[in-house]
Amino acid sequence: MRLMYLAESDGMDAMVDLDLSFSQARTLFLLAKKAEPMSIHSIATELGLSDAATGRNVEQLLKLDVVERRESPDDRRVKLVSLTPAGEKLAVSHVDAKRDSIRAFTATLPEEQRADLHRALSAILAGGTLRPLKNQEHCL
Repeated sequence: MRLMYLAESDGMDAMVDLDLSFSQARTLFLLAKKAEPMSIHSIATELGLSDAATGRNVEQLLKLDVVERRESPDDRRVKLVSLTPAGEKLAVSHVDAKRDSIRAFTATLPEEQRADLHRALSAILAGGTLRPLKNQEHCL
């Protein structure tokens, strides 16, 4: 748990700098995971939020230039939201900061412990005991 908290803390620095709410960060990471434009209604459904709350989150993210919104080519009433290059960079930097924290931790381990940890985690990941990722074969 301490390792997870350390990695999460390091990964959240950029989010804090932008003063993102938890819901806004979740919106950003959902868009990064999907890697395709999503309607506000679809975002709301995925995150368990109301359309109105999701719309407010998107408005704030627009002001920060981390998302863009445009009309759907199929239905002008539907607004599609996607990450801007700055939003993509923010999402990737969050994951990179977590990875860097974990790498720094494992670098401090003696070689034998590192090898043991690698073997144990490889077996766990290969065994499918972790919750499967929805619509994704890999993490960001």
